[in-house]
Order: sequence, then structure tokens, then C-alpha cells
Amino acid sequence: MLKRGMLILLAALICLTLVSVETARPKVAEAAPTFAKGADVSWVAGMEAQGYKWKDKNGVQRDIFDILKNDYSINSIRIRVWVNPSNDYGNGYLTKERAAALAKRAKAAGLSVMLSLHYSDSWADPGKQTKPAAWKSYTFTQLMDAVWNWTRDVMTTMANNGVTPDWVQIGNETNNGMLWDDGKASVSMKNYAWLINTGNNAVKSISSSTKTIVHLSNGYDNSLFTWNIGGLIANGATFDIVGMSLYPSTSDWSTKVTQTISNANSMISSYGKPVMITEIGLDYSAASTTKSFIADIKTKIRNISGGKGLGVFYWEPESTPGYNGGYNKGAWGSDMKPTVALEGFLN
Repeated sequence: MLKRGMLILLAALICLTLVSVETARPKVAEAAPTFAKGADVSWVAGMEAQGYKWKDKNGVQRDIFDILKNDYSINSIRIRVWVNPSNDYGNGYLTKERAAALAKRAKAAGLSVMLSLHYSDSWADPGKQTKPAAWKSYTFTQLMDAVWNWTRDVMTTMANNGVTPDWVQIGNETNNGMLWDDGKASVSMKNYAWLINTGNNAVKSISSSTKTIVHLSNGYDNSLFTWNIGGLIANGATFDIVGMSLYPSTSDWSTKVTQTISNANSMISSYGKPVMITEIGLDYSAASTTKSFIADIKTKIRNISGGKGLGVFYWEPESTPGYNGGYNKGAWGSDMKPTVALEGFLN
């Protein structure tokens, strides 16, 4: 009897230990969705620091991730990361640590995560790709080393927070390359390609399952994409997905969607790369039109043959009219209730 009692006690202790370990173990990251319905919400942490609190369409205050996921079928979150941002945190300028905290929160809500790596201390876009101040005097070899080390550092910081990004953009809207002038595509497409390779390889060295993206603006502009993406591939660049931005007007959005889908098909047929629309936006004051725009581009990119259209992300929908210096393409009103815009994501 004593032996039996000891066995029962031992079994109970083992079960208790297993429960404790299971409780402490980080959640295993869910597989990325076959089609991403996403939102870039990099301003969320800063807005919360400023006292913003979001409401749903019924006026009930809820967590913004809960509203996006459960009311609008958003399944993915996109987050910017800058190298050494000096701007006010309240406006959402994210270091790798701040980005990781937001990514951890998104993962906990059951959302997939995309990182948009700005290889800069501030905004990187078609008009500016300014080197981080700490990298300003680097030789090109040192610059590649910096890209390698910082990209791995971002990925390691994410991993330390239990986050494996599903996608990582190597640069942001790199229409004419990145880290100017060394990586300016019109000066040296080869240098640009080598920087893309360095970022791609750094991501994969930490997480081989993470998909990498080269992201350009003006998704409707086939000549830009053919020059840039074609030039990268001709110079040996390796990456997984072509990313596009699209910010049309209320009068031309339908035409621009048609042109963007045509361009997406061109990228797929020419280079064998799937396509993702990683940024879209339309004026806050035309919420019903924005709803139609989202629904149209979502449906058309999703219906690209072979499953090569991978998703659509809306840029900063949680922002209110005129937020942070005049951004007016958000989807929440001054009353902190949503417009109808994001209903375009619903099936």
C-alpha cells in the first residue's frame, strides 16, 4: 500500500510540474495566414501614452487589437522599426525594444506580425533614405556589416519577447534603393542588391521560416517595379515577396486598383514572386468610399491565380483625424469610434 501511495504521489507531482511548465511556456506562434488582412498600428503605443482609448462602433471602450481582430477580421499587424529614433516616443517612433513590446502584444492577441525595417533614424520613403547617424561615415563594407548586425539584433530582440515575425520588409518604400547614397539604386543597383541580400540573410539566420519583402510605393507603376525588382534580381538579390503601397484619391481609386493588380500579375509572371499590398490608405472624410476601396483591392489581390496575392494592410487605421501632424487617412473619429472604412475587410 505504501509503495502504491508513493507512486500516486509521484504521478501527482509529475502532473503538477507539467502543468506549471506548460503555463510558463510562451505560446507557440501560429502559422501565418494564407491571406493577410492587416493593419499597420505602429502609433498605438504612442497614442496610448498620450491617453487615447478606442471605442467600438457601439461606443464600448475596448482594446484596439480586440476591435481590429473581432470586429473587422484583421489577422495581421505591421510594425515599423527605426535604428536610433530621436523623436518623441509619444508619437510612436519605435526602437527595436518598443517594437518588440507591441509585437508581443499582437501575438498574444492571436495576430500575425510583419516588421517594416526602416534602415534610418527617421522615416524612410521614396523621397528620403537617410543613413542612421551612427552609420554616416561607414564604408560600404561597414554598412553591410551594420545592416547584418542591426537586422539580427531586431530579430533577436523579437525572439527574446517570444515573437517570430511572419514577414520582414528589408527597407521601406525603396523606390530608389536604401541607405543613400551608397545603396541608391540609380547610382548602383549592385550595392542596393547586396544590401537587400544582407538584410534577407540576416533575417533568415535567426528565423528561416520568416518571409522577406522588398517594398516599393505606387503599386500601379509597372515601369518602376520592372526597373527596381528586375534590377535587383539581375544583380543576384534574394527575397521572397514583392510589397506594394497604394494611396489613391477618391476619384481614381478604382482605376489605380486595376493598374495595381495588373502590375502584381506582371511581377508574378516576370519574376515568380508573390505580391502583398503592405500599405493602403484613403481620405478619412470618405469612409464609405474607403470601405469600397478596401473591399475591391482585397478581393482582387486574393483572387490572383495560384494564390500569389498574399494580403492587404491598411496604414494606421487607429489614428484620428489630423493625428501626428496632419495624417487624415485613419479609420477612427474624434469621438474614438470607428468609421465604416474597415468594414471593407469583412467577407
